[in-house]
Amino acid sequence: MFSSDPVVRVRDASILQDSQVVLQNLQFEIEKGEFVYLVGRTGSGKSSLLKTLYADLPLRLGDISVAGFTLRDIRPGQVPMLRRKIGIIFQDFQLFADRTVGENLLFIMRATGWKDTGRMKGRLADVLMQVGLGSVEKKFPHQLSGGEQQRVVIARALVNEPVILIADEPTGNLDPEVATGILKLFQQINKSGTTVLMATHSYGLIRKFPARVLKCEETRILDSSKTQFELQREEDFY
Repeated sequence: MFSSDPVVRVRDASILQDSQVVLQNLQFEIEKGEFVYLVGRTGSGKSSLLKTLYADLPLRLGDISVAGFTLRDIRPGQVPMLRRKIGIIFQDFQLFADRTVGENLLFIMRATGWKDTGRMKGRLADVLMQVGLGSVEKKFPHQLSGGEQQRVVIARALVNEPVILIADEPTGNLDPEVATGILKLFQQINKSGTTVLMATHSYGLIRKFPARVLKCEETRILDSSKTQFELQREEDFY
């Protein structure tokens, strides 16, 4: 059933890491189809917030809902169901080095409940085409460039047609030209209706491809849709 509810809704939430409050009194929403950057200096809470959104860190204070799941006291059995609705993309790829690209993607399909071999192969071909990698299914990760490996990771995240992609520094290990290509791919995915929340240190990418910005600063989040603030020079992102 179609729902107009925000994909992410955060109310009076505080994010804790090892019992230390890193972000507090958070209030924001991310609507369906939005593209949002998450920025802030190293240690400002970006990764902790993302980990909370995909239930890797427990939410102890406040209320957060993601893709229709309430995160406060979420049961362990619900976490895999939540993550089928979320595509998670990491900076360090996390591909199995001893498996081909196709085997990496099929592993995720089996782990998330796919059983029909024909449908799995069809979906595998679809997501690789979607990220511009139609011919790499039988290659191993070490045979691909960094940019190609990141595209495989994005394809893996798209397998279950998530309502939101959560990307933690997806261009951090890539040179500027390759990073621009990855950002354009995220924009294409976003235009097809998938919400994107992307943490980045790249001031250059935000200047080149402007969108709404959430900025972690001094345990708070500033929201460019509600508060005007200056994005500083590149070095101020670290």
